Amino acid sequence: MTTEHLTGAAAQDATSPTPAAMRRAMGAFATGVTVVTAMDGDEPVGFACQSFASVSLEPPLVLFCADHRGRTWPRIRRAGQFCVNVLAEDQTDLCARFGSSRGLKFDGLDWDLTRWGTPSLRGVLMKVHAQVHAVHTAGDHDIVVGRVLGLDSGPGHRPLLFFRGRFDMPERQDVLDDGGAPGLWGWGDPWDLDSGQGRTGSQARAARTRAAMPVDKVGSTTGA
Repeated sequence: MTTEHLTGAAAQDATSPTPAAMRRAMGAFATGVTVVTAMDGDEPVGFACQSFASVSLEPPLVLFCADHRGRTWPRIRRAGQFCVNVLAEDQTDLCARFGSSRGLKFDGLDWDLTRWGTPSLRGVLMKVHAQVHAVHTAGDHDIVVGRVLGLDSGPGHRPLLFFRGRFDMPERQDVLDDGGAPGLWGWGDPWDLDSGQGRTGSQARAARTRAAMPVDKVGSTTGA
């Protein structure tokens, strides 16, 4: 048996997974769903984002990821302060609203202005109020680190979960039968893109019924 050794970029290209393989594998990691909001001047803005995590307790830091093609993230960055609204399981309508590239969002929606000057959505599980602390470029996304200014807990409902292209956790047998379908998994801010590739509403529901089919879409599960 002979072993062929590759070096540098050639070795990396030979071992790196394709975007489709990444989506298929990472779709097995269930996440919550959030809406990141801010005020751009007098206008509220926001996008649905599933790529959100706690980073540090001292100092209190969180992060979210935003696609470079997203239209809302540059406005949030300009605002400097944001609110992460963690959605409950009965708030798929908010997810669709803020994942859409076709308006809506705050139109006809009841919301409140926090003392930090950011939009706060009603009925969510939890709110994280933060200011932009650092931004790191990572491939086709920005990793946004926020310094936490305050926390608000909402009613004790179940969270909205996203797993293998579906909302909420499927039954155990569904997971066994799924075969690792790629679904619509991503890293942050994919539903509202300048390229118009985002999916939401009826399109997202149709895509979930085709969960066993590859999805030719790079990005994340959140819109900007």
